[in-house]
Amino acid sequence: MQLKLYSRHQIDRLIKHRENEIRLGEKVEAAEGRTLEEALEKSTARFVIFGLPEDIGVRANFGRGGAYSAWQPALSTILNLQSNEALTGEQIQVLGNIDFSDEMDEVKDFNFQDENDLKKAREIVSRIDEFVYPVIKTIIASGKDLIIIGGGHNNSYPVIRGTAEGLKQAGKISDKGIHSINLDAHSDLRPLEGRHSGNGFSYAINDGYLKRYAVVGLQEIFNPGFVFQKLEKHHDKIRVFTFDDIYIHCRFGFDEAVKRAIGFLKDSYTGIEIDMDTIQNIPSSAKTSCGVSTIEARRYINQVASACRAVYLHIAEAAPVLSHIKTDLKTGKLIAYLVTDYIKARVQYETTH
Repeated sequence: MQLKLYSRHQIDRLIKHRENEIRLGEKVEAAEGRTLEEALEKSTARFVIFGLPEDIGVRANFGRGGAYSAWQPALSTILNLQSNEALTGEQIQVLGNIDFSDEMDEVKDFNFQDENDLKKAREIVSRIDEFVYPVIKTIIASGKDLIIIGGGHNNSYPVIRGTAEGLKQAGKISDKGIHSINLDAHSDLRPLEGRHSGNGFSYAINDGYLKRYAVVGLQEIFNPGFVFQKLEKHHDKIRVFTFDDIYIHCRFGFDEAVKRAIGFLKDSYTGIEIDMDTIQNIPSSAKTSCGVSTIEARRYINQVASACRAVYLHIAEAAPVLSHIKTDLKTGKLIAYLVTDYIKARVQYETTH
């Protein structure tokens, strides 16, 4: 694993220039400096965009690979958005990504149904945790608002851990725990059986980094019985608003579900998570034919980021490479919508609080 910081030249190569138009990429900051700490110290931007292009945790959870492929098309789309009155881009730093190519090569011939290969893969995911969380910690401790794109939801654990430790280092929290809200068809509360994309929140709760956890859009038939037993047992820490209650039984609407989830989290530092496999017909590790709409996903981001003390946005599990269309542009574009919705909502939050 290697941290790759993006220079101005690397960013400029991704921009498609057009006369009389200014692209967001022309205004964003690059990572100036030889180290992560130096790049953050020199930056005047409030928001940091960072990539985690890997899918080992997904495959270690018996999911389809491909989550490694979201980072580049998302970044390219973001950089080629218009810089205008709605969002100029000067408040954004494109920091870079972690290069997982060695680890991806290590598992390329693994049979994930084989017990030994599966064990090795989950050990690699643990190594990923140990590399990722100090990077997240450093970014959060610097006072930046973090946007993470790509990878499986296994990365929720090092992201939550790094965020909690970064806030504590910065003196913003006295203990090491934060809250999290997740738009997801799955709870990712599987057992502590070795690390993978299905138990990131389990490990975060177990290790004390996650205090309260709210899930919106959970699909009842795709979550095992022990998950519902855990939800009932830990009702004070975990609250779920299922897809079935929202859309099938019509007990409350989508916006009301999000509002109730926000109320459960109270006014504490909160990480915003979204698993792209909860959005209908988006190529992902567990693509669904019956999920929330793209507009509802955008409303979720806007609603939470403008009401909570959000400290990061994590967009996980998108897999454009799995699209039936040879060149999938819509997934990167949707991620760009979510990122800009988050940034604009956070700016709004600061003006009203």
